[in-house]
Amino acid sequence: MVWGDGPLIRTLIASFIKLLLMASYNLSINGKTYKVEADPKMPLLWVIRDLAGLHGTKYGCGMAQCGSCTVHLDGNPVRSCTLPVAAAAKQKITTIEGLSDDNTHAVQKAWLAEQVPQCGYCQSGQIMAAAALLKKNPNPTDQDIDTAMVGHICRCGTYPRIRKAIKTAAQIMAKASN
Repeated sequence: MVWGDGPLIRTLIASFIKLLLMASYNLSINGKTYKVEADPKMPLLWVIRDLAGLHGTKYGCGMAQCGSCTVHLDGNPVRSCTLPVAAAAKQKITTIEGLSDDNTHAVQKAWLAEQVPQCGYCQSGQIMAAAALLKKNPNPTDQDIDTAMVGHICRCGTYPRIRKAIKTAAQIMAKASN
């Protein structure tokens, strides 16, 4: 066997290079620390799903165009499918699983009350965007909602119910604060 050439040596070199590119991260996801080894360029979405084992955040387009992968970084909504894990490493990450332990967040309650989901695929991203909006603006106008939700694609077309659910969630939150 000649070591300077052939598929075995190429595989060994590729594996060695991959190991050199990996980094260790202690990620704060939903209030828990996850120690992961990942390429710094690996999209946060795949770290959340494949390495942390949290599957609520969905892959939709891989280009940050549809919103299915939305999570919060320090309370701000971001598209996790294109965000490198290295950019999120020192921030608090909240996924749909971390919004509430028992689906009692006002947005989750309103989503059910207004019967928003059909296929449900976009829902985690929609809910995360709506929760971020209501945290910053507890009484949004239709224009505020449209602006916050732009780029969150619902293939089933439940946009009127989404808007209604956000207004219902705002009312639930207002009642809870009184």
